[in-house]
Amino acid sequence: MADGKGRENSAVALKTSPSVPMARGLRGGSNPLEEWSGRVKAIEAGFRAWMAKQPIHIEAAVSTAVGAVQGGALGGLMGSLTADGGSPFPIPQPPSNANSDAMASFKQAQALAAGPLVQARNFAVMTGANAGISCVMRRLRGQEDIQGSMTAAFGSGALFSIVSGMGTPNPVLNAITTGVAFAVFQGGFFMIGQKFSKPSSEDTYYSLTRSMLHKLGLEKYEKNFRKGLLNDQTLPLLTDSALRDVKIPPGPRLLILDQIKRDPGLVRAK
Repeated sequence: MADGKGRENSAVALKTSPSVPMARGLRGGSNPLEEWSGRVKAIEAGFRAWMAKQPIHIEAAVSTAVGAVQGGALGGLMGSLTADGGSPFPIPQPPSNANSDAMASFKQAQALAAGPLVQARNFAVMTGANAGISCVMRRLRGQEDIQGSMTAAFGSGALFSIVSGMGTPNPVLNAITTGVAFAVFQGGFFMIGQKFSKPSSEDTYYSLTRSMLHKLGLEKYEKNFRKGLLNDQTLPLLTDSALRDVKIPPGPRLLILDQIKRDPGLVRAK
């Protein structure tokens, strides 16, 4: 009887054991995609926090390098699609007796339809310069505005013209005109973006706060600021106790107070 009872218990265990891990997976199992996304966000937040603590020249150098890598990858991809033999609209060679205006137009077309390496170089210079200048302007002005955006666009456009050879035969003049064109386009896009994403009257009191939290990778604590009515006017007055009252953890509190101390634009919000 003991053996029969043991076999019966074993059979019951075999029937029930597969459902145990399944039930655990359904109840407590985590989504690998969510875990990966969370890790990426944590790394990004840590990188932003580290960048916020660095001097302006370090942040500008890192931003320039990151922008250059991204632009180089994009330019290489575009160049592989428009390289000789791969472009549906090949560029004809100019005649030997072409005047300076025709040669300048040819150079402009060639700069936008060159091979992968040339395109990677051109776009790396353009996006790297834009990212670096934007970083410097943001640190100096304390916020992202149209003036900083247009300045970055002008610098990136001028460098793109010089490096790509679009400026032949007047490199300085063409660099200036290209920079102005980039600045005008960037300013127009900036104004259009502001128009379509115009915040409500209440949100205008939290613009600096939102920008600071986004820079630190702490966007999720914006609701804590709103609950405690900690708006842009209160930024220079913030203390550890005030942030603790709105239930912001110690780590983010230290980052926020350090950023307010470092950023003159936030102090001027008073």
